Amino acid sequence: MNSWRSEYVTANKLKFHYTRTGGEESKLPLVLMHGVTDDGLCWTSIAEALAPEYDVIMVDARGHGRSDAPKRGYGPAFHAKDLAAIIKQLKLKRPIILGHSMGAMSALTFAASYPKVPRAILLEDPPLRWMTEEAETAEMMAWRKGTRAWLTSLKRKTHKDLVAEQRASTPHWKDDVVERWAESKQRFSLNVSEVFDAKNDRSLDWQTLIPHVSCPTLLITADPAYGALVTPENAAALQSLISQLKTVHIPAAGHSVRHDQLDKYLSAIKTFLDEIKNS
Repeated sequence: MNSWRSEYVTANKLKFHYTRTGGEESKLPLVLMHGVTDDGLCWTSIAEALAPEYDVIMVDARGHGRSDAPKRGYGPAFHAKDLAAIIKQLKLKRPIILGHSMGAMSALTFAASYPKVPRAILLEDPPLRWMTEEAETAEMMAWRKGTRAWLTSLKRKTHKDLVAEQRASTPHWKDDVVERWAESKQRFSLNVSEVFDAKNDRSLDWQTLIPHVSCPTLLITADPAYGALVTPENAAALQSLISQLKTVHIPAAGHSVRHDQLDKYLSAIKTFLDEIKNS
């Protein structure tokens, strides 16, 4: 980890921070995209495991970590354009993209919008934007309001409070994972609350766009009973749009699959990545 580099790149007129494990020409580039309110270093445990074989780049998305936080422009279309611009500026050749939650939707939108660029994508429990949505319901409006209130509440808490609360709710998470989680909550901008606007669910024609994904794709699912988003029915709906989709289910894990079941998660992604390297 001592050789990891903390650097900045300008893309789409914004300054993005990223941490890079250091890559030789022989290593495939692997870009890691985090979820909302997290930042790049929340991927540290995964980067440590994969750095010997991959050139790992952990990006702070707009409004997160040490990247710029414009007042507007949060949603999958913007995030995909950011990712495309970052890849171009860093001159990454056919990178693999692994994303969690918001970052998974960024990876999916990117692969559909720029199908010739990624070598493969991996999606950890993404939001369900490919599902056909009906009109906004009172339940959905209440959820959006509650989510924004949750974001605001995070900004009012001290690092000590955040660590204590997260340790209480996820006692199985490693201490360093909880520490990085808490640190990320003190760095994100409240501007990112726009991610949860209803307009983002309909910002693109998902049923038309997603079938353009042509690269190998892995969907990582977990248990809705533990808080995961993607159900078997949701996975089947995505499979109908991406014929080459592979799905791995990791039981006894919630939305943050890798933090809940690190060993099983690493086994699943390494198996998939080995197939990509050898293809």
